[in-house]
Amino acid sequence: MMGEYLLRLIPLLLLVAGMAVGSLWLWRKVQPGMALGGNRPRAVRVVDAVPMGATSRLAVVEFGGRHLLLAVSRGGITLIAEGEPGTVTLPDANG
Repeated sequence: MMGEYLLRLIPLLLLVAGMAVGSLWLWRKVQPGMALGGNRPRAVRVVDAVPMGATSRLAVVEFGGRHLLLAVSRGGITLIAEGEPGTVTLPDANG
């Protein structure tokens, strides 16, 4: 009776272990920024971020050799200023 139980249990344990390993492998392939693919070059880089309350923050993002100052909140993302690193220009209020 115990032998029959073990003969049923061992294949099921191997199946569950295989599914766990397969899930981790698939997660790594689907999420390239995670795990082993995390040190690849990126087109966008967050230079700095400052919290401005419970749900909003100011963030400086580098993209295409330019720095963008963004206001990030639950309601959306707004461009505040942009410029070369070290300089800042405010966007046109009418644009």
